[in-house]
Amino acid sequence: MKKLIIGLVVLFAVVITALQFDNQNEIVERQVKGLAPEQPNYLLEVEGHISHSPRPEETYEFPIRVGEIGPVNSLYSGPNQYPFFCMTLDSGLGQPVVDNQDGYGVPIYETFNGKKLIGYSKDCAIKTQLSYVVVDQDNLVTPRSELELKDNRPGDDELLIRIEKGTINRYIYTIAMPIEIDELGSQDSAKAWNKRLIYRFEGGSGLGFRQGKMKLHRLIKKELSQIRKGYAVVASSGNKTSYGYNMLLAEDTARRVKKQFVSLFGEPLYTIGIGGSGGGLAQYLIAQNSEGILDGLLPLYSYPDMVSVSIYALDCDLLNTYFSFRAGDRERWQDWQSRQYIEGLRAINEAEQRFGWLQPLNQLVRFKMPEFPQGNSECINGYFGLSSYLNNPRQGFLKPYYHESVVEEVNWNYWQDLVHVYGKDEHGFAQSTWDNEGVQYGLKALREKMITLDEFIEINQKIGAWKPFNDMESEKKLSLSASIPPLWLSLWGEHNVTEDKRKPAKRRSAPLSAIERAYTYGQVFIGNVSLPIIDIRHHLEDDLNMHHTSASFSTRLRILEAMNHADNHVIWISHKQFNPVEQAYSLMDEWLMAMRSMPATMSYEQKVKVTKPQLAVDTCFDGEGNIHASGLGVFDGQWNGKANGQCTQVYPIYSNSRIQAGAPWKGSIFKCHRVAVEEAIEKGFYGDVDVSGSVDLLKKTFPDGVCDYSLGDKGRPSNIMLMNKSRSLN
Repeated sequence: MKKLIIGLVVLFAVVITALQFDNQNEIVERQVKGLAPEQPNYLLEVEGHISHSPRPEETYEFPIRVGEIGPVNSLYSGPNQYPFFCMTLDSGLGQPVVDNQDGYGVPIYETFNGKKLIGYSKDCAIKTQLSYVVVDQDNLVTPRSELELKDNRPGDDELLIRIEKGTINRYIYTIAMPIEIDELGSQDSAKAWNKRLIYRFEGGSGLGFRQGKMKLHRLIKKELSQIRKGYAVVASSGNKTSYGYNMLLAEDTARRVKKQFVSLFGEPLYTIGIGGSGGGLAQYLIAQNSEGILDGLLPLYSYPDMVSVSIYALDCDLLNTYFSFRAGDRERWQDWQSRQYIEGLRAINEAEQRFGWLQPLNQLVRFKMPEFPQGNSECINGYFGLSSYLNNPRQGFLKPYYHESVVEEVNWNYWQDLVHVYGKDEHGFAQSTWDNEGVQYGLKALREKMITLDEFIEINQKIGAWKPFNDMESEKKLSLSASIPPLWLSLWGEHNVTEDKRKPAKRRSAPLSAIERAYTYGQVFIGNVSLPIIDIRHHLEDDLNMHHTSASFSTRLRILEAMNHADNHVIWISHKQFNPVEQAYSLMDEWLMAMRSMPATMSYEQKVKVTKPQLAVDTCFDGEGNIHASGLGVFDGQWNGKANGQCTQVYPIYSNSRIQAGAPWKGSIFKCHRVAVEEAIEKGFYGDVDVSGSVDLLKKTFPDGVCDYSLGDKGRPSNIMLMNKSRSLN
């Protein structure tokens, strides 16, 4: 049976791979075959917290003129990462310029389809260029050359947009500016500009190691309504988290892209940040860590930061491994509501799984009775494959871009993208902030009698942890394409999860140094931000979408802790059939322009509070855009220890695995302080559940003690807390 199944899978993979052959061939021809050596570059020196560290003076002479190449090395975010795959061709910008003859980077040919090799590009630079598009009344976007526009002028009802593209810090940047017809050929005229600027951020889950794409039509479509009003828009592939979560590099890049804009057109009245998911958390971190880039934030579907998300996101496949392979009674966990008690994230009985057939396949391969899943969860629907893609250094899905010899030299995970921040372990791997020592998975479910004490103990004895990076192995899979999920024969990364048949599976301990540097270098959102913010999201819990509502309230709690208020932080949640972004733009314009009119003697926080528009309050909308409820307390709930407010009753807020294990809702405890089981019992951790007969078993399950979350994060530097509080009083 096992051989038959594997044979069928192989046959299926061969057929699909044949269909993908041409695309793979194109990638192979452009593969990076030579790994460029690291070159020194300045890394910002930080003491305490990055927000208190002055940035160095700019060394590049902006603006970058048409035909010139922008800066290749970042200003203060450390050495360039290699390998680095160029994607100017994928963005319709042609081949990058040749920068070496040593075989480093992508090969460059005399012509795009030619075979004559003329050199290599390791840094992917292009010469700055101008182009134009015309948008008609039906919002059809059409590229036009300068000559075509002179011969066939746009009509009065058509919008003319000048597009500038180039590279800064090796990433592709774009400036979209509405112009008049007599501005053709000029790089720095702006007659139609309303003096307002939008910085567009984008999301996704990425490892770094590539330049990223910039799709012009997508950018214009997303911001067309505002461009029609005269807004200018800037963006960079370096500010899309699909291409990396290094927030120091993202800030460095955003600062320089704005510098290019300002050197051409002057200071805008204000700059609004907007973007979803990773593009939302990037706004929070850039606003917290630095000044002079953003004036107002419109984070969409946001999280506080990636480091915090990794805490519970990397729990998901540990729990999936337990439920699918290691549970003594696997049938018990076919009740997906029971899983939700442990995972916290939304789970729904009878909900379909797109790749549900992988579970019985993997169970058969392990000689276990196969079961098709009878439900689905956000842990699966939202985070499928995340542990492999972001955590396993032997995996990564970018490998087709690189020759095997390069692949073998690189650790392909999220942590490696920030190795200059997190540091390396004794084996040369980037250190990780993920830790689960002492975590009592399902503690809340035990206290609420949703699971038995025996079930609680079994979960925590078998849950294990992610193995050390030097012990990890590649996924056992059959890859079809880099663009679609593979056929996994090691579902949930189970082979990389610790297991011990004789005693509780070993947990993982993160080094304090990595967590401390995550804080000091601003990779963690600590809430220290005073800019006007309208945090917007659709309620997608019943779609099992990864953009869960609780993330907005984790952010709110951190702002409250840091600033002692959240006057600047507004949360809007709507039905998925209504998009309130247009109203948010108008409201943010009103807010920021009112702040500009305030006396210079007034403190910034006073300006934010005094000028806050009446409609800038927590609000929930129905599918037609009607306000269901707004004002103080509408989102009250478990996250702030209050009865559900009017909006929470309509749009429920779910938790996550660490909250279900007793951690606070703000979600920023990376390494807990631990206490002995006896002390945990005295402190009432187990509620009215009688554990007196199982003390020895609990001590065996948690030989190093259990988390006492009331003691805070062991990895958070104490001087950050002090500076954080003092800044909130300014």
